[in-house]
Amino acid sequence: MQSIGKSLKEALLGAQSENRLTVGVYESAKIMTEDPDSVSFCVLAVDEDFEGDIALQIHFTLIQSFCFDNDISIVRVSDKQRLAEIVTDGSKQLEDVHCVLITSPTESTWEDPSLEKLHLFCEESRRLNDWVPEISLPGR
Repeated sequence: MQSIGKSLKEALLGAQSENRLTVGVYESAKIMTEDPDSVSFCVLAVDEDFEGDIALQIHFTLIQSFCFDNDISIVRVSDKQRLAEIVTDGSKQLEDVHCVLITSPTESTWEDPSLEKLHLFCEESRRLNDWVPEISLPGR
């Protein structure tokens, strides 16, 4: 399980360096509406406020449904703060890191071993009826 967390971190950092990350629930919903075929992977982050935030729970349900309908791999992380540290360079403070999308590059020959490992993990999890598996992100 630790290696899958490391793969997620590597995939996020690689996508960030190539400007292929979309961060935020509303920004993600916009990308999913405008260009759903560009979305390759989705990360949902829960925190202590999640249980009491009905609007966020509804957004998560809609995002999950969209991902299922469009064959987009999706995982959950429970450490929103750690996710924020990974997807920002420290120069900006993000208020909403509850949803992070990795979009596909435009080149057809491109491959990301970390992302491929995550897709296989999600596929195996779905076979075990775990439709949104939770992954622990590694520390610094």
